[in-house]
Amino acid sequence: MLMASGARKPPFTQAVRKVLEDINNSGKEADLLFLEAWEMQPTNLLGATLRASQIRRANPQLAAEIDAELKGHP
Repeated sequence: MLMASGARKPPFTQAVRKVLEDINNSGKEADLLFLEAWEMQPTNLLGATLRASQIRRANPQLAAEIDAELKGHP
């Protein structure tokens, strides 16, 4: 994939960036980056929706923080 110079790379939200500082697990990191991407651009694909739902249920505070940040709420 081509990216423009200066384009931001994941994580895009401060909420996910903060959580990833303390994680040393590539699986969990992938899940959180997936959740962030899904929150930014949800899809109606069943598998992706179920995965996002499971990650949100396991991390309700983070999901709320991502949602608030993407909506521009402090």
